Amino acid sequence: MSKLVIRGGVPLRGEVPISGAKNSALALMVAAALAKGETVLRNVPHDRDVSTMAGILRDLGVRVYFSEPHVLHVDGTDLKSDTAPYEPVRQMRASFYVAGLLLARLGRAKVPLPGGCQLGSRPVDFHLRGFEALGAKVNIEYGYMQAEAPRLAGATYFVNRASVGATVNVLMAATLAEGTTVLENAAKEPEIVDLAVLLNSMGARIRGAGTDVIRIDGVKELHPGEHWVIPDRIEAGTYMMAAGITGGDLTLRNVELNHLRTPVVKLAEMGLHVEPQEGGGGTGSEAGATGLVRVWTDPGAKRLRAIDVETAPYPGFPTDLQPPLVALLSLANGTSVVRETIFDRFRFVDELRRMGADIRVERDTAIIRGVAKLTGAPVEAMDLRAGAALVLAALAAEGQTEISGVELIDRGYEDLETKLRHVGAQVLRITEKNGYGNRTIDPSPAVDPVPLLPARKSTANKGADHGDGYENEGGYQHAEPGGQ
Repeated sequence: MSKLVIRGGVPLRGEVPISGAKNSALALMVAAALAKGETVLRNVPHDRDVSTMAGILRDLGVRVYFSEPHVLHVDGTDLKSDTAPYEPVRQMRASFYVAGLLLARLGRAKVPLPGGCQLGSRPVDFHLRGFEALGAKVNIEYGYMQAEAPRLAGATYFVNRASVGATVNVLMAATLAEGTTVLENAAKEPEIVDLAVLLNSMGARIRGAGTDVIRIDGVKELHPGEHWVIPDRIEAGTYMMAAGITGGDLTLRNVELNHLRTPVVKLAEMGLHVEPQEGGGGTGSEAGATGLVRVWTDPGAKRLRAIDVETAPYPGFPTDLQPPLVALLSLANGTSVVRETIFDRFRFVDELRRMGADIRVERDTAIIRGVAKLTGAPVEAMDLRAGAALVLAALAAEGQTEISGVELIDRGYEDLETKLRHVGAQVLRITEKNGYGNRTIDPSPAVDPVPLLPARKSTANKGADHGDGYENEGGYQHAEPGGQ
């Protein structure tokens, strides 16, 4: 068990590198295994979910290894098992993507019903109906989805609620189906486009990704490819809000602003400045390109303005940025209203109240009366994005905050405390051993730990080298290009 200990009140200043998109990388890893041969994925984040997915694929017979930091090799040549491991799949919802992989490659799949963050009921019915539309026989027994189809056949399928997961799964299965598949009301998220770009580079025939109608002409087989994972728009949005909540000035490297249009508009309404900078080298989505974006508050502005927001599928305001936004709005001047239309994810509000936030939840809506200050307290991360919200609140709060449940935050934020320290935050990771409070400080090796006492002004560590260190843990396997 680990905790983050944060002393707040320090404006964040400096540069933060944004990692590759976790939500995209997970789908890309599975898609790469559709081909026999080695596909290379670059800009892959080092986070817990990627580790979990790598372990699941390896259990199925797929060869997965990092040849260097953020460069992942996936070889589906020896994919043989049609049964996904129970416990890892239960930990992460995106692991259900292997169902589409197994149906397409082996004609059969036995996959546990997935788990993941506790965001209310999220059944996989839309995935199952999609498989059935392609001709698979599907049933659920003993906690597993079991599906079989000697050869999938193209069909027209309406994706209910524009589900991202169902779009990913059915799209992958349809690439090797016989005939043409049309996905109507498909998800339009950038991660769907990223997936289609990889698959087309591997020989798939996909048109319309990024629109609500995607057409897939099935092919007999795919070949290996090479792909650069798009930047993580949710991580970028989180650091934008970190600049806002601390009254800081951050430059974010490797950002695709086109993927963040709605959040940037809402942040501008609050009084936060978000502007692209020269010298970035590109949009951030191209291999080697690093879009630079500066985010800052007016030096004379004491508080940001309250706003109203409603989450929606892309290109609307992303549900994954709702919890960090609520934390930001808790210190805004005035009353804000946030309506959540995608998931049930307001449980974290009780933790913000411990820190002094004034928030009332009525069904799918949070009414936030901005307060002058937050104060540090022991709090618990209920899920990945709720954890990010607590980190933001702690960065702005008076005193010291201890956040437990850090393992959930690790699922989607690579080197969080390292990146925060590089821009002046006072943050330490504490690991508790054997449950009796025998605690050891576990700082990232990239920088020395920042003393939590006494509180002091920030001096940004600009230009610090970041992102080259990683451990061989969990589902990761580090090997040279010829190794196992």
